[in-house]
Amino acid sequence: MAENGEQRGEQCVRTEKELPVLFGDFTSKESWDHFFAARGAGNFSEWYADWTQLRTLLRNHLSFPPSAPPPEELSILVPACGNSRLSEHLYDDGFRNIINVDFSREVISVMMRRNLRDRPEMRWRVMDMTDMQLSNGTFEAIIDKGGLDALMEPDIDPRLGTIYLSEAKRLLKAGGKYICLTLAESHVLGLLFRKFRFGWKVNLHAVAQEPSSGTTKQRAFMFVAEKYILTVISQISFMDEYSVESHGNQVQELFEALERENTVRAEYSNETKSCYSLKDLKQGVQGNIGVLEPGRGINLFLGETGVSRFFYSCLLLDAHPLARPFSDQYRVLFIHSMQMFQRLLASNVRPWVLAVGQSAARLLIVALDANHNVLPIEIVNDIFRFIEQLAPGDDIKKAKVEVTHADEGYKQQKIVSKVTSTLSGPIAIDDVIYFNPPGDIPNTHDKSKDIIFRRLRFGRTEAFAQSEALLSTQVQNKKVPADSGTLKKGKLRMVESQPSDSQASSGDTKVDHKYLRSGHDKGKISGLLLFSIHSKRTTSAGRLVKTVIIGLGAGLLPMCMRNYVPTLKIEVVESDPVVLNVAKEYFGFEEDDCLKVHITDAMKFVKERAEGHNSSKIDVLIIDVDSSDSSSGLISPEAEFVEEPFLLAAKDSLSDKGLFILMFATCYPGVRAAAYSKLQTVFSSNLFIMHVDKGFSEIIFALKMDSPVIGEEELAQACEALRRSLEHNNGEWVKRALDDSKKIEPLSKS
Repeated sequence: MAENGEQRGEQCVRTEKELPVLFGDFTSKESWDHFFAARGAGNFSEWYADWTQLRTLLRNHLSFPPSAPPPEELSILVPACGNSRLSEHLYDDGFRNIINVDFSREVISVMMRRNLRDRPEMRWRVMDMTDMQLSNGTFEAIIDKGGLDALMEPDIDPRLGTIYLSEAKRLLKAGGKYICLTLAESHVLGLLFRKFRFGWKVNLHAVAQEPSSGTTKQRAFMFVAEKYILTVISQISFMDEYSVESHGNQVQELFEALERENTVRAEYSNETKSCYSLKDLKQGVQGNIGVLEPGRGINLFLGETGVSRFFYSCLLLDAHPLARPFSDQYRVLFIHSMQMFQRLLASNVRPWVLAVGQSAARLLIVALDANHNVLPIEIVNDIFRFIEQLAPGDDIKKAKVEVTHADEGYKQQKIVSKVTSTLSGPIAIDDVIYFNPPGDIPNTHDKSKDIIFRRLRFGRTEAFAQSEALLSTQVQNKKVPADSGTLKKGKLRMVESQPSDSQASSGDTKVDHKYLRSGHDKGKISGLLLFSIHSKRTTSAGRLVKTVIIGLGAGLLPMCMRNYVPTLKIEVVESDPVVLNVAKEYFGFEEDDCLKVHITDAMKFVKERAEGHNSSKIDVLIIDVDSSDSSSGLISPEAEFVEEPFLLAAKDSLSDKGLFILMFATCYPGVRAAAYSKLQTVFSSNLFIMHVDKGFSEIIFALKMDSPVIGEEELAQACEALRRSLEHNNGEWVKRALDDSKKIEPLSKS
């Protein structure tokens, strides 16, 4: 086909000097429009490989099971299509259901005109690959030929590749495949490995080289990730018929990276709980599934490649008999939060308490995350053929299935605002009134008055509410500004706040920046106080303590820290300017001389501090971000923050008596053990832990100094010293800080 095209006057761009980098950067629409306009409709560009090199590999991976659609119906997305003939070859080979997207209007116009007559069913859309306006679970395959590589150029914002891969994963159906043609440079490969761990089957192929090909001198590779079961992590297979030696350094480096990644995957898979399919259960691996067995709990997944739109993580519970009759024989409960579901899996008690509350002899709990963001009726229709087969009894056609959705325990909800960010995706702000509010809210003597919380929720993350702020109509308290001229060396000041009107308004309500609902946030401040007292380090020659927080959210943690610990000079690193605007407009976040926000990449910021002069070193570094990707196996933080390169940079960024604080949560023992091991490698001696949220998650504290080693006795002495330093402060906040500080203990060696 390519040869015939060239005979008709078409010409393939093959040399590096003809690529659009000469016209500007790879993420500029104007650069690409200029490039494609200069080439015209008669030319085409093939990066990395021609159709003859790719056809067999692609057809093998696009051959779905018999239940899947035939090739002409198989839905394929080609992002950043450019003027490559890849889509045309696929179409001519029998794959007719293809959507091509590119943000260059110029090239989409050219390609539409070129294919209108010969390939009328092919579709073309002007669309940014990092923000594709397409429905979740739409495609059986996504074929990316160089698009990710272009986004991952060293001088380009590193977040763009992450955002694009999140989009690609969102758009794939159950069993769908992301097929990426790449040069497999280390930073690209590292991102692909991290983003396709739990819930993906991964293969890597070397693309055959031909003497005629050559837009680059490097070898091209095909990375294939198949959407699978969330709880499964598998080794990556590399398939290449040639020897490593014949490919030189490029393939040698790839093999080394692959070996490291498979080692990580082996560690992560340790102690992972078994998860069964519907087929397994029908074969009796957990007893007779048609008969109720009180006390039986089974982790399972539902969904099937080529049949369902999504996979579903589930927990099946056969309840113990109750004093009263069950309301239903079989009930299906949808939980709209993977984080909430993982908390259930991590507990031996919570699932059964939930089962009692549902009053069903058999309860099937189905977890939904950001990828299932479609209408509830679409979810029920997609999964119903599977859930009805789990009904107890002999005749599933006569079984009655009660379907319900778990609420979040609130009796009233008001949507305050919804915004969309290119970096963070959909962001929602709502006000809720809970049936059973927390019992530690100050000044709530009138029990008849409703307590309102304002929540910040990110659509791309799976944490249900990233931040929750207490709203109050009462007179608020104001921070006492720190007077640096009166600070005493070695004394970390903690104060009860005074009246203020510097709070965020919402009608007659204001955000109370004295109150933190999150046990994580309270624990971070308690640990900061404890280790500052122990090291007798709050100031250096009377200066403020340099504190950096990675992740802003609603800004509740830095605002509360500023109020109660005025000896801190706080810098917050946030990647998304939209998040900063939301924090200011809806949560009363304010910057001043002692509280500043940097809109930048966290990795870059910490690395610069690590390489900087002593005057730029950090006294306290806090990582306060949730994971946006369930395939990492982490709920918090993002996977990069527990990798050795970042941990080493974090340690180097600290002052001599610096403190590193990390919020950490996962439901996978292997992931936890691997993270602990890396932390112990970097911070060899003084590592500590505080368990929060009933043991589901934890806060890690690490001191830069390796000696003297702090044991339990020294921690107890520090707690007593902290109590004495705060004995003249009688507020509830002080009492909570002292109580929490006693929960901190050394992290045991693995």
